[in-house]
Amino acid sequence: MAKNLNKNKKKETKSSSTFVFWMVGLVAVFILGFIFLGNHSKQLDKTTSTKIDYSNQPFLGKESAPVSIIEFGDYKCPNCKNFTKDVVPIIQQELVDTGKAKFYFMNDSFINVDSIRSAKFAESVFAELGNETFWKFHDLLYKKQPEDPKYEKMDYFTEDFLVTTLKEVASDSDADKVLKNFQDKQPDKAWDKDMEYAKNLGVTGTPTIFVNGEKFEGQTIDDLKEMVEKAAKGE
Repeated sequence: MAKNLNKNKKKETKSSSTFVFWMVGLVAVFILGFIFLGNHSKQLDKTTSTKIDYSNQPFLGKESAPVSIIEFGDYKCPNCKNFTKDVVPIIQQELVDTGKAKFYFMNDSFINVDSIRSAKFAESVFAELGNETFWKFHDLLYKKQPEDPKYEKMDYFTEDFLVTTLKEVASDSDADKVLKNFQDKQPDKAWDKDMEYAKNLGVTGTPTIFVNGEKFEGQTIDDLKEMVEKAAKGE
């Protein structure tokens, strides 16, 4: 259930001590990533060439950015929570805010029924309330993920919980629109699309990162930056 980078939400400096700090943090979380991956029951499919349609997908950044980064995630995955809290802000600072890349989130919901319910509800948020509210809900949902690992097998992300969480970032009337969209099964097609991409791309754990359709196999933010730079050059 995980393959990770890791960082803290601080500005990177040129000092060697700060560089060592980042590298140690990145390696430590990557080890955790391999532990989670070992618990993932999916079989590895041979990755085939897959054309990705990025339209109607939530993203951070400028639409004109030349490179597309995708995170495949599961709202029940603890490492995805850590990735969202510690890593995404660095990706945004280093690559998104600089106009080098766009950052997309796509679903790979495999842990339990909560994974599917929360993913589809988030798709309804995106469909009804747009990109900005989606990311507010997305981040809040991970923030409210329980710390106790036992919760993975629990029915925690109930419909009531999701609606209550959404109301922290949206009005009651907007939340009602999202709930109707969700109950009418409107987000199923978008969710199915994400899951098909995850299957075709050979995703075996969350979070898993792709850069312009190529799987990221590195372990540090510098590895990711290098891959983005090569992708921008068409390499």
